[in-house]
Amino acid sequence: MTSPEEVADRLGALQERLARAGGDRVKLVAVTKGFGPDSVAAALSAGLADVGENYAQELLSKASSLSSQPAVGLQPRWHFIGRLQRNKIRKIAHLVDLWQSVDRSEAASEIARRAPSAAVLVQVDIAGGEGRGGCPPSETARLVRHCRDAGLVVVGLMAVGPPGPPELARSGFRLLATQAADLGLPELSMGMSADIEVAVEEGATMVRVGTALFGPRPR
Repeated sequence: MTSPEEVADRLGALQERLARAGGDRVKLVAVTKGFGPDSVAAALSAGLADVGENYAQELLSKASSLSSQPAVGLQPRWHFIGRLQRNKIRKIAHLVDLWQSVDRSEAASEIARRAPSAAVLVQVDIAGGEGRGGCPPSETARLVRHCRDAGLVVVGLMAVGPPGPPELARSGFRLLATQAADLGLPELSMGMSADIEVAVEEGATMVRVGTALFGPRPR
């Protein structure tokens, strides 16, 4: 079970890391994949309203659990950051505040059908076929246009760095930042627990953090 005190302590350490990298104003998205509803409550207690989920069923379960409790303080702003399946989009469309992992036109069209004018990030594959999702960089502009034509609000780009030492992600993060600037998109969601410093140095406006906030993920 994740206690609010532990999360608050880890958040302080994370904020120090961000500050040293020059990212005082970078938004933290608390990724609760694999953790129970208590992790969301602990994040809210620590002042973190932006909560990221990878799986539709987990999002539904945690949202239901929170809704059954008395409303106190912050309410979560749900970010969906996992692979998008068209048959799951309709189940969570009423909950998601920001779809971070739009990587193909079919998913964009389904989101537009279920949640008109939804805010989205286009996910770009900067890892070169590592199986982490994302459209090829050569397709980014086309997918952004498709999302806009479908009526979605594209606020930025998102990427997952490759496994391995943090420096391996630098060139991909730099490419993502260049593409976002070329397309006039303000948000850059890149960087996780292990590589947030590199992400911030390359222009991240949002980082997605799980283990650095909640500890080792349960099996």
